[in-house]
Amino acid sequence: MKKHPKHGKRISLVLGSGGARGYAHIGVIEELEARGYTIASISGASMGALVGGFHACGKLRAYTDWVLGLDALDVAALLDLSWSRRGLIDGEKLFRKLGEILGECRIEDLPIPFTAVATDLRRNREVWFQRGSLIEAIRASIAIPSFFTPVEKNGMLLVDGGVLNPLPVAPTTSDHSDLTIAVHLYGEHALPEIDIPSRKEEESSGTFERVLQRARDWLVQEEPSSPSGEEDYHILDIIDQAIDSMQKTLVGYRLGGYPPDLLIQIPKEVCDVYDFHKATKVIAHGRHAARVALDELERSHGRN
Repeated sequence: MKKHPKHGKRISLVLGSGGARGYAHIGVIEELEARGYTIASISGASMGALVGGFHACGKLRAYTDWVLGLDALDVAALLDLSWSRRGLIDGEKLFRKLGEILGECRIEDLPIPFTAVATDLRRNREVWFQRGSLIEAIRASIAIPSFFTPVEKNGMLLVDGGVLNPLPVAPTTSDHSDLTIAVHLYGEHALPEIDIPSRKEEESSGTFERVLQRARDWLVQEEPSSPSGEEDYHILDIIDQAIDSMQKTLVGYRLGGYPPDLLIQIPKEVCDVYDFHKATKVIAHGRHAARVALDELERSHGRN
């Protein structure tokens, strides 16, 4: 925790991993800025690195406008199936588009200090990207095992930062800021009822699911259906659930060692990991969660 959390609004922002739930980070950032907080540094893993990276280089509005216009068909069109069997999706189409929005950015030149956290499977260690190409750092940090193919770089095999550190507070501990605020995407509380801007995000969801199923069929030969009465799980569904369970457990350990001044929790049920066509809903829940948490913080510290 910072030494004087009462005396200012400069914050270190920590954005956690959680797939499509990471859209909630956009709503959190919007609420922070609306209240006059200054984001002095950002550390992120997976979607936290993506959203945080776009904000750090001043392109979050352009990214937000783009994802708000995506429906399930648009998302499906961005998913280029991998032929390497290292993951479902190669990611070339998606990251070409992200690169168009982002432009040529190097982390050391960003106006906001930024750290993207990835995992090196070969050495079983965290990798902090604080220099070099921003889009390459994001690509490594967001490589969800079984979904995106991993990144090979300098002898490392890089995957999602959430594998070892789903909520990377540690890179912010030496920051010159007043508060550390962390956003956790695996909250266990019930999903609140809130007003969500009207949008037909659910249309064409079946097409999106069919694309994912085609990729699963390519990676793993389907076995006969489970006996009657048993829920039918695909092996990749089991991998996804195992990763979710692991990340929730790791967050508890990480927060014990590096507690933030404020933890904003997004309910896990806000969407599934791969619901990248539900930006409107998830952003709205992120804004609501930030509003509730910041109201409490400001009441407790007598802030206006």
